[in-house]
Amino acid sequence: MTMKCKKCSAKLEVHRMCRRVRMRCTGCRQEYQIHEVAGELDRETEEILEKYTAIIYD
Repeated sequence: MTMKCKKCSAKLEVHRMCRRVRMRCTGCRQEYQIHEVAGELDRETEEILEKYTAIIYD
């Protein structure tokens, strides 16, 4: 299962910027904070996010 954008249905990927981690759409480039999509995380994404010791919400 691949995580999909709520706007355009393209694939979401983990995007890390300095202290922040977001999910970014590969199509429309919409960004989602992790808590916005937490209920939809697939195993692949969870494994990527487990690499980070902390996720900053801002």
